[in-house]
Amino acid sequence: MRSCPHCQAALESPLGCRACGRVLALDDGLTPFELFGLPLAFDAPAEAVKRRLVQSTRLVHPDFHAQASAEQRALAEQSSARLNEAHALLTDDVARADWIVRHLGGPDENAEREMPRAFLLEVLEWNETLETARAEPESPANRAALATLSTELDERRVAALANVARRLTPLPARAAPELRAVRQELNALRYLDRALAEIAALRAGNPAHR
Repeated sequence: MRSCPHCQAALESPLGCRACGRVLALDDGLTPFELFGLPLAFDAPAEAVKRRLVQSTRLVHPDFHAQASAEQRALAEQSSARLNEAHALLTDDVARADWIVRHLGGPDENAEREMPRAFLLEVLEWNETLETARAEPESPANRAALATLSTELDERRVAALANVARRLTPLPARAAPELRAVRQELNALRYLDRALAEIAALRAGNPAHR
């Protein structure tokens, strides 16, 4: 366990020292999981993340360091921003999976653009429904079709996330072929999120949303 460079007390967090109240400079290479004191894993229990956020916020929130030196205030602002970014990633299943795939040397969305083969057949049918609805979104038949499609895509999204969780539990080895399959599932999730956003816009009377 590291020690505080100011008072030598044992550090519970890389963000700062509870003993002397100093905010510490963070290593640029510190991962979101390390920042929260969590093991690298796809499963990031919500309660554990929330508990660590509350504990860590007490160490670095700028309001707690308003009377500190300019250096400490600057570190508090930087660390608070890093903490919020890490929290956003750890609480978003898709963002967390994307980060893990890249961290383990897997392909990003530019290197691997494919989606699961079975998923592509479903996409063709979904696109037909969307194309018809774009032409006349206020049609009762199209509005009913969009409502049905929205439910179907929500269910398919749940299934895609379950596939991601299964493939990342336990985590594959670095640069393992399995990471390509996870990226394809993430590509499918991106399609689903875009389609669901467009359906919501069409149903709300904003057909210009694409």
